[in-house]
Amino acid sequence: MTLSASAPQATSPREPRKRPPIVTLTEAAAARVLEIMRRAPRPYAGLRVGVKNAGCAGQEYTLDYAEEARPTDEIVESRGVKILIDPKAILFLIGSEIDWEVTRLSSKFVFRNPNQTDACGCGESVTIVPAKQA
Repeated sequence: MTLSASAPQATSPREPRKRPPIVTLTEAAAARVLEIMRRAPRPYAGLRVGVKNAGCAGQEYTLDYAEEARPTDEIVESRGVKILIDPKAILFLIGSEIDWEVTRLSSKFVFRNPNQTDACGCGESVTIVPAKQA
């Protein structure tokens, strides 16, 4: 039996795999953020979204005015809102949707995060596992 070497096959460049959005806003959340930004004391670069270690479940979501974009920020646009995300938070937030909920007794931003595995009883802190890289 003889093995023959064949010429290497030309390969075409692979299409980049479509990545899920890191964070999206519902219409209600986008409207609320745009209203808050419009009433802000000065212009801001966008909405900073992140995760920090805190609370009894281990982590908390953070929302704040973004003074400026940092060189390492991931910048996402959703429904006209510029969202800036620290690279350390990306794997915790992939696929998250932020909503604005109004009930008879409260109004607040709510995260729907497929990576969240638990939350404390009061709802202030959560447990999030990083998204699996495929």
